[in-house]
Amino acid sequence: MPHLLQRVLFPLERDPDILPLYADPEVWTAVRGKPLRVSDDAHANDILGRDRFRVRTSRRVSFASYFNAFPAAYWQRWTVVGSVRLTVRTQGEGSIIVYRSNAQGVQQRVATNDLSGLTESVFDLPIRNFGDGGWYWFDIVAGDEPVVLEGGDWSTDDEPVRTGNTSLGITTFNKPDYCVTTLRTLADQPEVLREVDVVYVVDQGDQKVADQPGFPDVAAALGDQLQIVDQPNLGGSGGFSRAMLETVDAGRSDFLLLLDDDVEVEPESIRRSVQFSRFCRTPTIVGSHMFDLLDKPILHALSETVDTYYFMWRSALPEQMRHDFRRANLRQTPWMHQRLDPDYNGWWMCMIPTEVIREIGLSLPVFIKWDDAEYALRAREHGYRTVSLPGSALWHVSWVDKDDSQDWQAYYHARNRLLTGLLHSQHPGGGKLLSNSGRIDLKHLLTMQYYAATLRHRAIRDLLKGPSHLHPTMGGTMPELRAATRDFVETQVISDPEKLPDTWEGKRVFPPKFDREPRGPRLALFTAKAAARHWRTEVPQGNVERPQVELAKGDATWWRVPAYDSALISSADGRGQSLYRRDRTTFRRLWRESRRLHAELRKNWDRLAREYREALPEVTSPEAWKDTFGTSRDRG
Repeated sequence: MPHLLQRVLFPLERDPDILPLYADPEVWTAVRGKPLRVSDDAHANDILGRDRFRVRTSRRVSFASYFNAFPAAYWQRWTVVGSVRLTVRTQGEGSIIVYRSNAQGVQQRVATNDLSGLTESVFDLPIRNFGDGGWYWFDIVAGDEPVVLEGGDWSTDDEPVRTGNTSLGITTFNKPDYCVTTLRTLADQPEVLREVDVVYVVDQGDQKVADQPGFPDVAAALGDQLQIVDQPNLGGSGGFSRAMLETVDAGRSDFLLLLDDDVEVEPESIRRSVQFSRFCRTPTIVGSHMFDLLDKPILHALSETVDTYYFMWRSALPEQMRHDFRRANLRQTPWMHQRLDPDYNGWWMCMIPTEVIREIGLSLPVFIKWDDAEYALRAREHGYRTVSLPGSALWHVSWVDKDDSQDWQAYYHARNRLLTGLLHSQHPGGGKLLSNSGRIDLKHLLTMQYYAATLRHRAIRDLLKGPSHLHPTMGGTMPELRAATRDFVETQVISDPEKLPDTWEGKRVFPPKFDREPRGPRLALFTAKAAARHWRTEVPQGNVERPQVELAKGDATWWRVPAYDSALISSADGRGQSLYRRDRTTFRRLWRESRRLHAELRKNWDRLAREYREALPEVTSPEAWKDTFGTSRDRG
C-alpha cells in the first residue's frame, strides 16, 4: 500500500502574498542579472480549495514552489525511500510536464502527459542522482479551456523504518491569542491530527491560554489530545524540557515536535515532518524552516550552522537570509537546489525522536538562547544528525525589529554562547571565542551600552561558578536582569515626542554608500583611537545636558556612535528614542572588568570545560529538571 509523503496543496486562505510559496507563474525576465516577475499567471482567485487550483486558458503554471516541489535530495540522503510516485488528478484539456533539477539548479525535463477531461497522471520517479541537491516538480499547461488541478500527491511503496506518531510541545509566555489560533488550526485539520498523540501547551505566563476567548471551543474539539501544563516562567528551555519530560513519561510517541508560541503553522508541515522522520534510516532531528510572520513571502531561516572557531551561529549561505519568494521562486534561485546540512534547527519548529531524548537528556537549563543549538551539537556527538526539511515551515515573528543583544537578554547571549563553547568546542582554549567575546564587550562600551556590558560581565562571573549555578538560577535571574534597567539611562525609551530633549546637531542620516564598516588595518586603527578617546577625554558638560545628535537605529552602528559623547537613538521596534551618554568612569571600570574576566576565563578554560562536560548528563537529566519544576509538576 502506498505511503503518502507529501500532498500538493494551497493556502488555507486566499492570501496573494503567500501564493508564490505554492505556485509559480510562467513569465519572468532578468533585470541586472536578477529575476523579476513580469506577469502573474497564478492568482489568489485561482485557489479553489485546499488541494484544488485553476490554470487559466492558454496559461502555464509551475508547481516548482516551496511547498509543492519535492525535495528529492533530502529524501535520498537521509531516508530509505528509493522511488517516489507523483499522482496528479486534473479536469480539462492541456498537458502536464515533470521536471527535476540538479544541485546547480539546472532543470531537466523528465516526463509529460496529455490531459483530456478527468485525467489521473501517474509518474514513478527514482530517488537517485540527487547526491548534492535537486528537486522534482511539475508544470500544468492549459489549452483552449482552463485546467483544474483536482488534487495531487507524492507517495512511495517503500516501507517506513518507524510507524509511531508525534506529540506536540508548545511553550508559551503571555501569548494566549497566538496559542489558541495554532490550536484551532490543528483542530480544523483532522488528517494532521491523526499523526498526533498529545498536544502539550506549557503555559508559563500570567495571561493564561485557558482564559483566552475561543479556548473552550478549541479544547472541546481537541478533547483528550490537548493537555495544558501550568508552570512558572522557566524560559524556552524550561518549557521545552517540560514537554520532553511529559512526552517521555507518557511513553506513547516516537517523536516530539517543539513549537514556538508566536507562530502561524502550515499544518501540512507537521505531517511532512512526521513522515520524513518515520522513513529516516536512523533517528534524526527534523527541523522546519522559518518565514517572517509580518512579511510572509520572506524566508528568514533555512539552514543554520555554528562557526566553531568563533562559536557563533550563522546561516549556511548568506543568500538565504531574507530571501523573498515574490522576487525569485525555486526555479529562479540556483542556490536553493543545493542540499544544505545544518548544525542545528531553531526550536520554532523542530521534531526530536523520543529515542534521542531518552539517550542524551533534556534541554540545557539556560532559560533562553543557544538551547536549540547546544542540543543539536550534543545529539551529533551521540551520532544523531539534524535535517532542516524543505517544504516544512511556519511563519514566526522575526527578529528584524529586535535587538535583544543589548537588552536583558544580553546576559543569556553571552553566558550561553560561552557555555556551549565550553561543552562542545574542539579548539584549544575555545578558538577565537574569548577574543571575540572581548571585542563584543568593547563594542558595547564604545557605543555607550553600559547595561549590556554589565550583564555580559555578570554572565561570565556566573559561568566561572561552575555547573552548580545552572538549575538554581533558572527562575530568578531574568527578573533581576530586567530590574537592573532602572540604573541605566540608555535602557529608558522615551515614547512621548514632547519629552524628547533637543539635540545640538539634529538628526543625522548616512547614505548607504557611506556605510563602510572598518576592516583590517583600518579596524585596528579605528578601535585604538576610539578606545583612547573614551578612556582619556572628559565629557563636556554641555553634551551631558543636551545630546549632540539624533540617530536612526540603522545609522547607530558601532563605528559611528563612538564619535559622540551623547546621542538620541531610536529603539529597534520604533517605539521611541533612548538617551545614550558617555561616562568615562564607567567606561574605564567596565573595560578593566572585561579584560580581567576574560583573562580569568581563559586561564580556567580547560578546567571549566571538563567540569561542565562531566556535569552535562546530570544537569540535563529528567531528575534534575523535576527538582526545578518542583510542585509545578502538577498539571494545570
